[in-house]
Amino acid sequence: MAQQQTIAHSGSKRAHWRDYLELTKPRVVALLLLTAVVGMCLATTTWVALDIMIPAVAGIGLMAGSAAAVNHLVDRHIDAKMARTLRRPLPTGALSPARVLTFAAIIGVVGYVILDVFVNRITALLTLASLVGYAFVYTMYLKRATPQNIVIGGIAGAAPPLLGWTAVTGEIHANAILLVLIIFTWTPPHFWALAVHRAKDYAKAEIPMLPVTHGIDFTKTCILLYTILLTVVCVLPYLTGMSGLVYLVGVSALNIGFLGYAWRLKYAPNKHTAFNMFKYSIWYLMGLFILLLVDHYIFS
Repeated sequence: MAQQQTIAHSGSKRAHWRDYLELTKPRVVALLLLTAVVGMCLATTTWVALDIMIPAVAGIGLMAGSAAAVNHLVDRHIDAKMARTLRRPLPTGALSPARVLTFAAIIGVVGYVILDVFVNRITALLTLASLVGYAFVYTMYLKRATPQNIVIGGIAGAAPPLLGWTAVTGEIHANAILLVLIIFTWTPPHFWALAVHRAKDYAKAEIPMLPVTHGIDFTKTCILLYTILLTVVCVLPYLTGMSGLVYLVGVSALNIGFLGYAWRLKYAPNKHTAFNMFKYSIWYLMGLFILLLVDHYIFS
């Protein structure tokens, strides 16, 4: 323990820009920004003006990065117990809690100001609400309080398409809510697949993820049911006229793949199935939103 404290103390003096970048969870933020950009594009029949898109992407990205940094800060003791996260900047001592808090506050405030000044206030306030929902409501309370943590807290992570839509229109629209619903429904099978793969880590860290509290088999059943629900929800953009046949065909193929993973995870798993499903879920969401974009501009 003393050695760990020494490393943490001295390591904070050797902070590198890559450590700060890691705090923002760049891969996660990049996926969120993709969904936000698609939300912007679907809100208009023309190309989104750069004087809106650039500050919107910058502001949403900075505030998402701030929320991620707070997540690192709050979860630093948990991260130190889990194989997947023990090399993050705080557990290794590369950054001190004070530096992380300062970094999160600075980029969060800068992001809010950019959105409020250069985009519009509704987008700034909704992004702030999403930050608070993820960094504080989910990370500080829900994650430790209930196995339904990622279901309830998933609304914060599902907000970017709505933020993109309001950045362009200044109003909340039913189509934007539908995009949020897709990500909200996608979140449980996405995270629970990882939780099944890392169930021992979560149990060691005493985090009440569903595989820990209700067992792996029950979690697999929930994953399959949510994946079926997701398949239904993803047809709604076509049924409501928001997207066309190209999207429907493409998303149907993606859904077959997702359902295949969920079925195998429940009835014929091997030691890699859960993690492979988790990885596929990321490509799935990326592909779905790209399909929406392509269908909107090229085939509509």
